Amino acid sequence: MSFQKLDDLGHKLEALEHALAILGADEATHMAVGGGEKRAEAMAALAGMYHTRATAPEIADWIAAAEGEALDDEQRAALGELRRQYTNLTCLPVEFVERQTTARMRSEQLWRDLRAKNDWAGFQPALEGVVALVREEAALRSDVLGLAPYDALMEQFDPGNRTADITPVFADLKAFLKGFVPEALAIQEARLRKHPLKPLSGTYAIDKQRELGLAMMAAVGFDLTHGSLSVSHHPFCGGVPSDVRITTRYKTSDFLSALMGVLHETGHALYEQNLPKAWSHWPLGKARGMAVHESQSLFVEKQIGRNPAFWRWALPVVDKHLGEAWSLDDLLPHVHRVERGLIRVDADEVTYPLHVILRYELEQELVSGRLEVADLPEAWDAKMRDYLGLSTLDNPADGPMQDVHWPGAAFGYFPSYTLGAMMAAQQWAALTREHPSADDDLAKGNFTAINDWRRKKIWSQGSRWSTPDLLERATGEKLNAVYFVDHLRKRYGTA
Repeated sequence: MSFQKLDDLGHKLEALEHALAILGADEATHMAVGGGEKRAEAMAALAGMYHTRATAPEIADWIAAAEGEALDDEQRAALGELRRQYTNLTCLPVEFVERQTTARMRSEQLWRDLRAKNDWAGFQPALEGVVALVREEAALRSDVLGLAPYDALMEQFDPGNRTADITPVFADLKAFLKGFVPEALAIQEARLRKHPLKPLSGTYAIDKQRELGLAMMAAVGFDLTHGSLSVSHHPFCGGVPSDVRITTRYKTSDFLSALMGVLHETGHALYEQNLPKAWSHWPLGKARGMAVHESQSLFVEKQIGRNPAFWRWALPVVDKHLGEAWSLDDLLPHVHRVERGLIRVDADEVTYPLHVILRYELEQELVSGRLEVADLPEAWDAKMRDYLGLSTLDNPADGPMQDVHWPGAAFGYFPSYTLGAMMAAQQWAALTREHPSADDDLAKGNFTAINDWRRKKIWSQGSRWSTPDLLERATGEKLNAVYFVDHLRKRYGTA
């Protein structure tokens, strides 16, 4: 049977994916600095092996033949995803994949060194090389998929995302936020005049913060027998579903920064750990896309982790690990702090989407060639001034060098963050309609019903449905930004 050949191939490809994922996670966390060049060579070779196997010409024949075989519903769904994956993989020749993997890894390694030195001049040539390859990739994919170049890149992260749909939504959201940010800041200032902000009390040892993070991870549902917590330059969730590697970074003066990073990455990890194991070797068994993935991480960080009900349970846990005797009134102003800042990953719920929209706009210009890398610092600064009233002109480390995505050639990814925030708010609204006691559960540290809903509606579905269909099946309606706007107004817009 041709489907059986595809099934056998899936197991072989899964093994290569496993090796690449674990090597990549290790490279970002534990690899010695001197190991970078050989690690890049090894991963480029493995990526080439994977690509050669996954794009073999006979696979097209197997897919065509399998479509005429007697398959059950799951196999039929798996075959559809296999065809989609094969079409997208065969857009790129093996030679290009190896060349891009090597350039991407060396650029990331250089970025880790030069960002710390605020050295844009040293980093610019490497980023120019990456952008040139991204433009080449976009053209190759565009020709095969019949999509505009940037849409063809987004398709790799979120099947179905199109600028024609996203840009108007983001334009409206940007207009709302540019007015709402000053409003939220004014309301916050009025509250702080009545109840001044209690400062964080001092130095928080990293080992104690780590133990707090692990306790929170386990409480919200992370399986510590199939995952771990490490430190990296940029927080991420990597590895594989059976061995999920999440990371954070610590500030000894602020325990909330690392803790919120841990909760965010735990949201990603819960999705991975709860994907359908029987489908793990099929594209069908993978996460649907990055907007759905971000909806899961932001759900844990925002809908749960910044929910006042959550902190009624979490405060004693913080006290146990860090010796902080806080009241809810003391802590919530920190948890709900709104502040114009330069760093996306540290941004609050209100300002965060503006960081994403800025990147979404700039990377379209970079991919199209309307903007060159040499002009990126000035273009970034102009938008940052417009959207958040801040300047990064003399601080590229906290401007266009702050994220790992562009050094890593991940263009088309950024829209997923804000689409994910909208989806997370919509999922919470749907969940609380079915489980009105969700806040009471959080206050008791009981995440069972919340996770059961997400497991049934999102996690167990893998890539069976398109992103719009998955959201509609889970919540009863298509993506509706009103839930996100209402969420922000309720949490930050009432005096």
